[in-house]
Amino acid sequence: MIIAFIILLIIIAAFFVFRKNNNIVRTDEEPGINYYELLDTQVSFYHKLNLEGKARFEKRIREFFKEVRIEGVGTVITDLDRLLIASSAVIPIFGFPDWKYHNLTNVILYPDTFDQEFQFEGENRNILGMVGSGYMNGQMLLSRAALIKGFSQNAGTENAAIHEFVHLLDKSDGATDGIPENLMAHPYIIPWLHMVRQEMHRIQSGESDINPYALTNEAEFFAVVAEYFFEKPEQLQHKHPELYQQLSQIFGQNPAGS
Repeated sequence: MIIAFIILLIIIAAFFVFRKNNNIVRTDEEPGINYYELLDTQVSFYHKLNLEGKARFEKRIREFFKEVRIEGVGTVITDLDRLLIASSAVIPIFGFPDWKYHNLTNVILYPDTFDQEFQFEGENRNILGMVGSGYMNGQMLLSRAALIKGFSQNAGTENAAIHEFVHLLDKSDGATDGIPENLMAHPYIIPWLHMVRQEMHRIQSGESDINPYALTNEAEFFAVVAEYFFEKPEQLQHKHPELYQQLSQIFGQNPAGS
């Protein structure tokens, strides 16, 4: 009896050692998925990192899970959903080792697009993501369909989840205005605004490949070009070298690697 009990304790201990060493993320729906493998196959940003970079990325993922609650409305949250949301948060702040999203407590995932009343059924559903304000302050709403598409092979220059996390970075100085004052030195603000307005004029004239949604206002311009910066860095660097250089300084990263 004592021997059997000791064997049982050894088996339980071995299980927890295995779990720790393999960094398993568990949910009620898909238990036992190794997130190293998911990150490597689903997140190209992570895949391109060296071993040291991957270790830092994984650490930031774990920190995000501790700090932010992820909930589903009309959809079941999977490990992949959680990893893609966390990756969307980590990518823009990867150049800032100590950055925390102090203005975020919850991410609410909808199955698809939703409307201004937060309904995901019926007509007039065209919202892919939203950073809450007022009574919704501290909340982020995302479309699961847009989240998955943003990390797919045919995403192009768009990633809705990264877009919303960049809005949070912009908002961290108190105003969502396309001027990330917490990320750039004051002398660079006027040149940045000049560059923004020049590029908006080119978009309006049909002379730019940047998504026309960037014309909405300076805040949307910043979020849209940030998507481009992280999704297609080599292309942005080739077609918009000055914009790429400025974004590289703002985010403290050089994803094009050259």
